[in-house]
Amino acid sequence: MRYAGARHAGVTEAKIAAMDDESSDLLTARERAAVKFAEKLAVDHHKVDDAFWAELRAHFSEAEIIELAAHATVYIGFGRLNEIVGIEI
Repeated sequence: MRYAGARHAGVTEAKIAAMDDESSDLLTARERAAVKFAEKLAVDHHKVDDAFWAELRAHFSEAEIIELAAHATVYIGFGRLNEIVGIEI
């Protein structure tokens, strides 16, 4: 989130910090759902159950969910690759 495009789009350090706080009013309900989805994919994908799919569908279209999942899994994968080969960011 700390790249120039994100800054240009209005992402602040406060908003980045708010990603760890599900009750933060700095994130929209849609943003909180996206962060929660990425967290579940990274930590315990088995917790992405029918109830959570329904929650996602309240905020995103099917196409948006696929795009969100694709982006999240790419970055999760890069993070894991960086970790196992010892690249520090």
